[in-house]
Amino acid sequence: MNLKLAHYSKPITGVIQITGSKSESNRLLILQQFFKNLQIDNLGNSDDAQYMQKALASESKMVDIHHAGTAMRFLTAYFSVAERRETILTGSKRMKERPIKLLVDALKSLGADISYLENEGYPPIKIIGNKLSNNKVTINGSVSSQYISALLLIAPSLENGLELTFEGKVTSVPYINMTLGLLTELGIENSWKEDVIKVADTKSINDKIAIVESDWSSASYYYSLAALSESAKITLNSYKQNSLQGDSILAEIYQHFGVKTTFVENSIILEKEETTNLQPLSFNLKNAPDIAQTIAVTCFGLGVSCDLTGLHTLKIKETDRLEALKSELTKLGAEIEVTDNSLHLKPSTKINSDVLIKTFDDHRMAMAFAPLLLKISLEIEDASVVSKSYPDFWRDIDQLTAD
Repeated sequence: MNLKLAHYSKPITGVIQITGSKSESNRLLILQQFFKNLQIDNLGNSDDAQYMQKALASESKMVDIHHAGTAMRFLTAYFSVAERRETILTGSKRMKERPIKLLVDALKSLGADISYLENEGYPPIKIIGNKLSNNKVTINGSVSSQYISALLLIAPSLENGLELTFEGKVTSVPYINMTLGLLTELGIENSWKEDVIKVADTKSINDKIAIVESDWSSASYYYSLAALSESAKITLNSYKQNSLQGDSILAEIYQHFGVKTTFVENSIILEKEETTNLQPLSFNLKNAPDIAQTIAVTCFGLGVSCDLTGLHTLKIKETDRLEALKSELTKLGAEIEVTDNSLHLKPSTKINSDVLIKTFDDHRMAMAFAPLLLKISLEIEDASVVSKSYPDFWRDIDQLTAD
């Protein structure tokens, strides 16, 4: 279903409750399988989290996680240690094009029994769960942090824990720190010194209620709305000043566009301050690549040039996000170039109206372009794709832009 967004030019005010972070939710759901006395509050309602819950509860041999990339990586590791279980893990057409070989190789080095059913290095895969005998693994640090987190999440269940050594420079550090932070919160001993992470084997934890922080990636769209508005005051609930989520860098980045962030108890208040002569933005997003689309669209909407780097992981997401951004921003009138790991946008003076924005089966494409309704009217293709991470997105946008 396509969705037409009418141009809206009034002040943006309101209070929004975004559900729990997809990243934190899925990590805790895996850990809950090992520690049954772990309770989870404010669990995210994203498609990814729901596919994860269904997969973990399923007794079927065939597990289909559709577009849920996090679930694919984390479940590959989890089913490897689910003894005496045989699982075929598959997904959507796009999921079968997303590489998983580096994670599978790492798990095999620990003793996992995994085989490919179609194309070498890609899902679907057959996993026969067993007791992994080794406790040392080496992995390229520049790969998706989800591979690394998948290994760390099963580490407490291994007989001798896990010693993970990085080769090369580590990227997406905040997501690895998030995983280690959650382990620490549960009382699971871990350390990261130089290029080695160690996680101790842990048979049990004290009774624990883990409260999932709301998703900072989802908050990015409200930062964009505030930046593109003439006047805004938006309150977002269930956020922490000392967040485990790398995307919390938003509070710093959006100061560049005149958006002030105030932390009040468990909420953040976004306010648009008067800005003049906005400067070009240059930023390395290697630790927060999921907000690249939002930032690029914000810059375009404000007529500001930007150079974003550290984006190499965007090539293997739900779509090639760099090429998708180039395609749709160009339709709107942008001058933009992309490489394998960067995006370069020139300043613009005009935005084409009533353009149909293709989403390429990518939830972040739909949500990143939505704030442009403060500048023009536009149409979003397949608007329901937002359910992957933020099912209530359009309802919440309506709440802020209702006359």
